[in-house]
Formats: sequence, structure tokens, C-alpha cells
Amino acid sequence: MTTTPDQQLDFLLTTALKMGATAAEVILASGSSTSVTIRNGTTERIERSDSQDVGLRVFIGQQVASASSTDVRPDALKALVERTVAMARVAPEDPYAVMATPAQLAKNAPDLDLNDPASLDAKALLALATEAEDAARAVSGISNSDGADASHSRSRVLLRGSNGLNYSAEHTDSGFSVCVLAGSGTGMERDYDYASAVYAGDLPPADAIGRNAGEQTVARLNPRRVATGHYPVIFAPRVAASLLRSFLSAINGSSIARGTSFLKDSLHKPVFGSSITIFEDPHRLRGQRSRPLDAEGLPTTAQKLIDGGILQDWLLDLSTAKRLGLQSNGHAVRGMASPPSPSASNVY
Repeated sequence: MTTTPDQQLDFLLTTALKMGATAAEVILASGSSTSVTIRNGTTERIERSDSQDVGLRVFIGQQVASASSTDVRPDALKALVERTVAMARVAPEDPYAVMATPAQLAKNAPDLDLNDPASLDAKALLALATEAEDAARAVSGISNSDGADASHSRSRVLLRGSNGLNYSAEHTDSGFSVCVLAGSGTGMERDYDYASAVYAGDLPPADAIGRNAGEQTVARLNPRRVATGHYPVIFAPRVAASLLRSFLSAINGSSIARGTSFLKDSLHKPVFGSSITIFEDPHRLRGQRSRPLDAEGLPTTAQKLIDGGILQDWLLDLSTAKRLGLQSNGHAVRGMASPPSPSASNVY
């Protein structure tokens, strides 16, 4: 018998509670994606995939277990509940395991325009990849191509909890990349460029991305040493982004709670120059990491992580906030078979 996603979620929750769970939450994700690869103008790969995954987390007091499955038939769902409840019964107690209370749950989820009604089929993706690669190969000095890729995906996520959490969202993502080589022999260099967006119509022109990839690659040829000295430094966007990723990892509540972050004693202290302010905006329209609420159902808000060089807050979910004696600030994300953990959204 075919069941709907809502029926599958309800079945998992009610069955888990009947089997002795004191609380439970379910996540169901489904999606489809199409991707293509070309190299030197020849199509090398066209793939289409469809997926459906379900994850269950159950509480028996402070004992917690999580499990997931790609089989959503009724018998398989029942087996998933039985397996997860059995795991929870033998799990050690976790004093920091917690679900949101009904009062903590977001009351309204803003519409962030994350679902592009248009889709890119294989033909359109091949055209994007071809245009990008052709533009890259046309740059003087380019000697070969490592290929160009393009993809389009659409996903739907449903969250349901015994605490009253009930949320669903759809998200699209489109993008392409190209990688080329310049020079020959031991003097060859390689570089790339890429673009991605929630809406395919927001992607930059493919030929511009390809041309940039080619120019960046050629610019790598014949490197030279500079004399030792003091120089002004401009970080390329990729390097600047890696610095931000390191910073975000250092203020992750999990690292702070374990005491493994070099910034664990730096809250409300200067960690950047006074000219630096770092914003996080989970409500950016069409933002690739935008989220109306977090994976535990708590509201998300825009904030300054760094204000005038001073660290303002950690990235917290409910568990890490409890460990630190603080309140969650809505940064929980989660996978199918893993408990929630903190993560940032759109940062700039």
C-alpha cells in the first residue's frame, strides 16, 4: 500500500511513542537531481537520481538514539522504529540531550523564496557546461580542459516532532563549474571557476565564468619569487572564504563546549581588527544557506558575529547551549541519522 510522506511521519512518531519513547522527532527528505559533465566539447556523463531518506531520533528519558533508512515501506518503517527504540534503551544517559519545548518553536516561518519553479533539464545543463568550457578554452594560453560540470537539484524536507514541530520546505540549487589547464610538461598549471544559485536565472553568464577560469589559469604560468619584505596583501575571494570558514569552526558551540577551540575564552573580546564586522543573515532571499527556522524548530535571526572586531556570540543549538549554560540562538542543522549540531547560515 502506498503511503504519503505525512502518513509516514505520523506513523513513525506514533509508533515510537507507543513503543515507550518519551519523545521523538522525524525528518524526511526527498529530492531529484540531474548533472552532466563534458570535456573538450564531448559529453562524458549525464546522470539523473531520485532519493528519499527518513531519519528518526527517539528519547527515553535522557537516553537517545538516531537511525535512518531509505526504505519507506510500512514494514521497513516499523523496523526502523523498533531498531531505534532498542538502541535508545541501551544508550548511556546524555544529560545534555534535549528537544525544543512547544514555547520555543518558531511560530511563523518567513518565505525566503528558496524554490525555483523552473527546472534545468539535461539539454539546458549541457548548454551551460559547453558555453563555460568553450569560453575557458578560448583564452590564449589554455592548452587543455579538465572538464565542465553543470547540475540542477530540487529537494523537499519535512520535520515532525512530538513537541509539536511541523515544518516542510522545498529548495532548489543550480550551478556549473569549469577547470582548464595552461602550459605544458612540468610547467603546466590548473585553475577553475564556478557559480551556483537557488534560482537558475540568478546564475552569472556561463561565458564570463569560463573566461575567468581561463584567465586565472594562464595567470599562474611562470611564477616568480618576490624579495623578502613587508607588502600589502589582498586575499582572493576563495582564500578570504577559507579564513571565514576557520573562524566559523572556531566559534561553533560544539568546539566551545569541548574546550577545543582557540577562541573558547574570547567571547566579547577583540579577535579581528576594529574595521572588521561579520554578519550572518539566515533570512537572505534566495540565499543558498538561508533557513526560516533551524533543524530543532527554533526561529532564526540575523546578527553580527563580529562587531568592530569583537566576538559577539557562539553558534549554538539546544544541546551545546545547555552545556554552556546559555540559550540556543537557532543554529541547529542535522542529517538523517545524526543529532542536531550548530552551523552558520549566510555569512558576509
